[in-house]
Amino acid sequence: MSHDPQTSTSSAPAAPPKVSLKEARRIAFAAFVGTALEWYDYFLFGTAAALVFNRLFFTDLNPAGATLAAFATFGVGFAARPIGAVVFGWIGDRYGRRPALLTTIVMIGCATGLIGVLPDYLAVGIAAPVMLAVLRLVQGFAVGGEWGGATTIAIEHSPEKMRGRFAALVQIGSPVGTLVSSGAFALVLMMPPETFDAWGWRLPFLLAFPLLGIALYIRLKVEESPVFQELAAAGEQVKVPVVELFRKSGLRLLVAVAAAMLGVGGFYMMTTFVVSYGTNVLEVDRQVMVNATLIAAVLQIGVTIFAGRLAERFGPGRMTVAGGLTTGIAAFPLFWLIDTESPIAIIAAVSIGIALITLSYAVTGALLAELFPPRLRYSGVSLGYNLAGAISGFLPLIATALITVGDGSSWPAVLVLIGICVITVIGGAFGERMRLRDDIVEIDEAAS
Repeated sequence: MSHDPQTSTSSAPAAPPKVSLKEARRIAFAAFVGTALEWYDYFLFGTAAALVFNRLFFTDLNPAGATLAAFATFGVGFAARPIGAVVFGWIGDRYGRRPALLTTIVMIGCATGLIGVLPDYLAVGIAAPVMLAVLRLVQGFAVGGEWGGATTIAIEHSPEKMRGRFAALVQIGSPVGTLVSSGAFALVLMMPPETFDAWGWRLPFLLAFPLLGIALYIRLKVEESPVFQELAAAGEQVKVPVVELFRKSGLRLLVAVAAAMLGVGGFYMMTTFVVSYGTNVLEVDRQVMVNATLIAAVLQIGVTIFAGRLAERFGPGRMTVAGGLTTGIAAFPLFWLIDTESPIAIIAAVSIGIALITLSYAVTGALLAELFPPRLRYSGVSLGYNLAGAISGFLPLIATALITVGDGSSWPAVLVLIGICVITVIGGAFGERMRLRDDIVEIDEAAS
């Protein structure tokens, strides 16, 4: 393991801060709840973009154009994420992890809930997609600071030998959020098509308001990171973290982006893109496609826990490489199964694809948190992850466009997936060698 002299500074505390195991678990659970709400909101939008936004908010376009426009709106949220990462990274590294995380979760929940009350194109014309895009931008801006902050505060409350499992607990928010959003859509899709288009699709978005209340209640009980408290006590916060991040840790940031690509981009290729491809190109019943993501999300929970434990033994970088290699090898066979149009084959393909991607995604938080020193961690983790997200958010759009201008076969989408696998393998290999251990937290056995 190498230590970058530019980023491994003397700011590490002389005596490791101590936390009780009970407190560490409570913080990780609070981080998980916020991540679950984040993924609920984001996956909800992605599913709606494939199934309803293309028809109700882009009515004046042909079906292919409407789907592309809906995915473009979906991608706009990802474009806003790096901006949110910079702003909330500054708050988190300068003033504390806790205030940043309280702000992000409120913004995410409110933006999602408001989508549920938007008028459609037939009611207000062009204003409908404009308002949809604005709320998507707010979502993306807030998410830019949510995951990085949740991961940072969970890691900074966990001992070194347990970082894999605590980081994985945060990542379980992804399948749980996906599970709840897929379940909500699966229920409303049981309505008659006219009812679903009239108001049924709005219900999953409106559910974000009560979910926000629960998440906010839990997060208000979260205490500030002991690592940040040490930094604040020593007055070692960085005034403008993003400037120092690019100036002194640019290579680490690049590695973080590469390592995170598959967990974000691969997930959306195997969910958002596959739902759209199956529904609009293969003309498979949309209920089958949503059910496939539902079953895959259940499997993903177990794989996340398993991969987190493996990361404690083999290292998060090596697990990232394993996820990239196995997903890349399986890419063509997975899409061959999807192209059979068999419900069982589609469910199997989506489940296996998500499971393989999760080998990388489960350990992304553990790897990224150890790439940056504490004084730059919130900004580094957030910006690295969300730059990957900004690129990945347009992958469903790119894959859909390639298939549209081609002969309708799935091979262009497979090449997109393999491409991000290669990038993540490189990021994981370099990331394992660049891990830092600047802030080892110890468990207070007496308090536990």
